[in-house]
Amino acid sequence: MMISPFKEGTYTALITPFHDGAIDLDGLKKNIEFQIESGITGILPLGTTGETPTLLSSEKEKVLKASLEVAAGKVPVMVGTGHYSTTETCHQTKMAEELGADGALIVTPYYNKPTQSGILKHFEAVTQCTQIPIIVYNIQGRTGVNIETSTLCALAEFPQIVGVKEASGNISQIGDVVDRIRQKRPDFQVYSGDDALTLPAMALGASGVISVASNLYPTEIGELVRAALRGDFEQARQLHYKYLSLFKALFLESNPAPVKYAMKSLGMAAGECRLPLCSELSESTQRALKAAIAQLA
Repeated sequence: MMISPFKEGTYTALITPFHDGAIDLDGLKKNIEFQIESGITGILPLGTTGETPTLLSSEKEKVLKASLEVAAGKVPVMVGTGHYSTTETCHQTKMAEELGADGALIVTPYYNKPTQSGILKHFEAVTQCTQIPIIVYNIQGRTGVNIETSTLCALAEFPQIVGVKEASGNISQIGDVVDRIRQKRPDFQVYSGDDALTLPAMALGASGVISVASNLYPTEIGELVRAALRGDFEQARQLHYKYLSLFKALFLESNPAPVKYAMKSLGMAAGECRLPLCSELSESTQRALKAAIAQLA
C-alpha cells in the first residue's frame, strides 16, 4: 500500500501571480509563505486556478521549483500535471516527480472527451510512468466528461491513486464516491473541489477541500474544515454561511479572475490573468466581491 502525504484538511489551489506579463516568482513565494504561516494543510500549484494551460513548460518548471523551495517539507506539494494528451500528462508528471513534488493532481483529459474506458486507460498509463501518488480531478464543467463512480471505483484499485478532487457539483455523486470507495479504501481521500460544497461534502464523509477561497482566507477556511472533521457541524455551518457570499462571488466569472481581483484589493500578489481569460470583471461582479470582502473585515 502506498503511503500518501495527502491527508484530511485544506489544500490551496494557488493562483499564478503575473507582473508585466511575466510570472511574479517573488509574489508567488510570498503567497506560499502566507499559506504556510496560516496553517494550511498543503498547496497546489499549476492547477486550474494557476492558469496552467497558459504557461510554457519552462514557466511551469519555475513555478514548481519556487513552490518546492518555499514549502521545504513544511507542507506537501500537490502539483497539477494533467493534459488532454496522455503522453504529455506522463511527461509533466515525471518532471514533477524528478523535481521533488509530493504528488500529482491529474484532471480528466479535456476537449477530446474520452469514454469511461479511455479515462481508465489514461490514468492506468500514468501510474506506469511515475511513482508519486496521484489525485484524480473530476470537473465535468471544464472537461466535458464526468468520471462515473464505477470508473472511479476501478481507479481506486490502483494503490498509487490515493484520492479524488470532486468538482462535479453533484452532491449525490460525491456521497456515492465516499460510500462505495471508502468501504474498500478507508485511506482514499475525497476532497471537495467547490468551496460552497465543502460543508455538505464533509457531512457525507469527504476529507476536506482543495480551495480557491483559501488563497484569501487560509486560516478561516481551515477552521471550517477542522470543525467539520471533528464533528462540530454547528461551528462549521456558521463558518460556511459567513463565507458563502465570498464563495459565490469567486465564481461569478471564470476562475481565477475573481480571486485575483480580490487578492489585489487586499494587497496580495496577483496581477492580471493571461488571455484568453479577461482580467476586467463586470461591475456587478466587482460589487459582489467588494461586498463579500467588506462583510468579512
